[in-house]
Amino acid sequence: MSERILVVEDDPSVRTTIVTFLEMEGFEVVAVSNTRDAIERLGQSAYPLVISDIYIDDRTGIDVLMAAKKQNPNCAVILMTARGTMETVMAATRNGAFDYLAKPFELDTLLESVKRAIDSRQTDDDEVEREELPESEMIGSSAGMVEIYKTVSRVAPTDATVIIEGETGTGKELVARMIHRFSNRVTNPFVAVDCGAIPAALLESELFGAMKGAFTGADRDRVGVLESAHRGTVFLDEIGEIDTAFQVKLLRFLQEREIRPVGAAREKKVDVRVIAATNRNLQKMVEEGKFREDLWFRLNVVRLELPPLRERRIDVPLLAQFFVDKYNSRYNRGVKLTESGLKALRDFTWPGNVRQFQHLIERLTILAPNDRIDAESVQDAISAMEPKEGGGETLAETEADQIRRVLAATGGNKSRAAAILGIERKTLYRKLERMKL
Repeated sequence: MSERILVVEDDPSVRTTIVTFLEMEGFEVVAVSNTRDAIERLGQSAYPLVISDIYIDDRTGIDVLMAAKKQNPNCAVILMTARGTMETVMAATRNGAFDYLAKPFELDTLLESVKRAIDSRQTDDDEVEREELPESEMIGSSAGMVEIYKTVSRVAPTDATVIIEGETGTGKELVARMIHRFSNRVTNPFVAVDCGAIPAALLESELFGAMKGAFTGADRDRVGVLESAHRGTVFLDEIGEIDTAFQVKLLRFLQEREIRPVGAAREKKVDVRVIAATNRNLQKMVEEGKFREDLWFRLNVVRLELPPLRERRIDVPLLAQFFVDKYNSRYNRGVKLTESGLKALRDFTWPGNVRQFQHLIERLTILAPNDRIDAESVQDAISAMEPKEGGGETLAETEADQIRRVLAATGGNKSRAAAILGIERKTLYRKLERMKL
């Protein structure tokens, strides 16, 4: 049995071309030239597939899209226009359009989109059964994560110094925040510092503060991070990146709980809890003489080692559901995760761990053309996010519509869009320049 398709197009020649082509491909086609007739027919009968121009008369293809979805939520709607804008792409995406074609297009391109729409409706790929999710973003019930929870529950109420080790993207800051949340310091500040991102010459003044006139540009007294977090918690991320000269000063602070701002004559007491984190092997760095052994001993009061995502694949379903729910809510989407999609997510090795996983789910939630995350969409997204040779660009020029959709969803935030698309921000700028956006 052939699929019934409703075509809405005001240009007679374009309408005739599309209808003739689809009928030759074996489809049953009904064509109308205005939105009033289109919406009337949608009210009378269910169409599994609708192809509509956007700019038609006093109403638009977006109105046709909304009418089609209201009558049949599973209806796949393909929109086409010669005047595509960020606003129309955004409206189409938010209202559940299956695809968006820029005129002029090859008829084979239309046919490919039609076949994908039909496949998406006929698939027997079941949706994943939902589970109750915890309130925290620390998601996981694997043995490794349960051990982390147990240690956190014991150490959080104390003031013990904690060192968190784990690969990039495993959630070290989340664990640090969870320790603070369940500590007696929860009503006081939690301040995070990326030690690897601060030049060595500035790290001392960043942490300890500086007095007016202490160095060029110091036009006023500056309170350091440690003092600003008084009675709270300081999270020193990438502690393995600090140079050996400053390691001595940090060790003295951990021993005495006193700071001396740059240019100050005397020390002052500071009451803060220190949680440090690293993606490097500090014990090996100690053996190599790159990290002070006495500082390592001072930090290593309680040690937490976060397992990489590839070693906790049992947690992938919970993580996937959590992030799909999160980004459905953020972007007003209704994307569903299928069993084949979940299997593809489980099978990947995730070199970027949970952070990479999160970006990929965000990308899929925004771009899933049929509101379903299946194996094919997961593989396509993974391929797009993996580095390619020649400058690290990961998106073909034919994916310009994806760039538009992601930018629309993120409100034009280019840094966020680049992260979701899996490319560097400078690469995104180059592509936007080529696209004349």
